[in-house]
Amino acid sequence: MNISAEHVKQLRERTGAGMMECKKALVETGGDLEAAAEVMRKSGLAKADKKASRVAAEGRIAFAVSADGLSGVLVEVNCETDFVARESDFNAFADAVAHTAIQSGAVGIDAVLALQGADGVVLEERRRALIAKIGENITVRRLERIQSSGVLGSYLHGTRIGAVVALEGGDVALARDLAMHVAAINPQCIDASQVPAEQLAKEREILVAQASGEGKPPAIIEKMVDGRVRKFLAEITLVGQPFVKDPESTVEKLLKQAGATVKAFVRLEVGAGIEKKQENFADEVMATVKSSEKR
Repeated sequence: MNISAEHVKQLRERTGAGMMECKKALVETGGDLEAAAEVMRKSGLAKADKKASRVAAEGRIAFAVSADGLSGVLVEVNCETDFVARESDFNAFADAVAHTAIQSGAVGIDAVLALQGADGVVLEERRRALIAKIGENITVRRLERIQSSGVLGSYLHGTRIGAVVALEGGDVALARDLAMHVAAINPQCIDASQVPAEQLAKEREILVAQASGEGKPPAIIEKMVDGRVRKFLAEITLVGQPFVKDPESTVEKLLKQAGATVKAFVRLEVGAGIEKKQENFADEVMATVKSSEKR
């Protein structure tokens, strides 16, 4: 059957797929554009399902804020390679997820992906179509929402790290500086009251064992451990850390000077906690050469 170049062009514009795939779908459906688009959509779903088990540890952190500036959303969208992480369609999808999440108020990734984006396409369908077009597994891994009754500040370090801080008191500039600090230093919690009791007890146990091995009297050991616990808490809590823009001062002092309190913060980093497959390029080349020699 003779398929016109114009029909192929129209289908490519609708689906984003390659020319040969579009032509094949049009031949299969007798040139019916609507039917061909449906065939390609089903094909995209199948491709997405096949790639779902592949590790996606690269990607992008996207941020969106509400019109009143009091609610923000950080989203981690993953792909398999840093090349795709720089691709325009991938980045547009990540932004669409963040903006749809903030505008809808939907809770949870599945709920957001079930919604239509600004282009009228359901985000889950757009994700699967993107997988079919790009050829990599693409996932929305994490979505963090933060709200403030006072001030909200955000900071994106490139596309790989994002942080948002909610303040009571202070101003947007301070909130943004603190978001930059959170992005750079990665505190575990706001202050000592948020450190889990189990974690603190385990750390104290380790410090006691270390100090006991130094042969000091029990009273000295207790003082040493107390001091090291305070140091440990200062290292992992936001308020205890030296401020990243002025290491001579702590975040706690900065907040007191501004009459502000940190109510919450969130931080996302692309691929954090994902075990990446280690590739050896030289071994890969040799394996390819040996495979070709056997033919």
